[in-house]
Amino acid sequence: MQQQVTDVIALTRMNDRAAPANPRIPLWLKIGWTAWVLAWAPLYWKYYGAQNFLYFCDLGNLLIALGLWLESRLILSWQAVGLLVFQTLYALDLIAAFFFGKHLTGGTEYMFDPAIPLPVRLLGLFHLVVPVLLLWAVRRLGYDPNALKCQIFTTWIIVPINYFWRPEYNVNFARGIGHRQHLAPGWLYLLGYLVIVPLVVYWPTGWALTRWSQRRLLRP
Repeated sequence: MQQQVTDVIALTRMNDRAAPANPRIPLWLKIGWTAWVLAWAPLYWKYYGAQNFLYFCDLGNLLIALGLWLESRLILSWQAVGLLVFQTLYALDLIAAFFFGKHLTGGTEYMFDPAIPLPVRLLGLFHLVVPVLLLWAVRRLGYDPNALKCQIFTTWIIVPINYFWRPEYNVNFARGIGHRQHLAPGWLYLLGYLVIVPLVVYWPTGWALTRWSQRRLLRP
């Protein structure tokens, strides 16, 4: 595991050295995202607890901040592979529930729960911004094919932790989709998750991001 972590760090440094010296991400965006994270993180930690920061979307907020400051093609591509599909589904569900009163996929019901303080719910609107931000960043910096490996490696580390640590929270659906499942042994569900999600979600997303990035290069 130590060697794999070292490889990820080395890939990040190598890609950062390969990036042009001129900044391609505006300073105002770097400062704005960082300021937002500094306001968001303490409130989420206080209200939801430490385990919440192992959600890919919440961990992604911190990595996106790092990626913006480093203008790291690898980090931002990595987060795009892991977050685009799920964040987009979240955004569509929230928009449908707000305008039509119906949830398409579920998962945003808490945004309409008056028992949750309004500031906490409003901070959850970052889910609407992240897909657009990541698509813009990949289009601007390009897509790094090593992102797929990084996201798979992240999933294989984080989800088993979610499975065993504070399992009652079912972080990242480590125990079941939406709620704890009882159709299969827990270990079998976990194994299936670690194989199926990379194949069904991450690999197609990486392919689509490659095409998305190439369109930038082909633009006259």
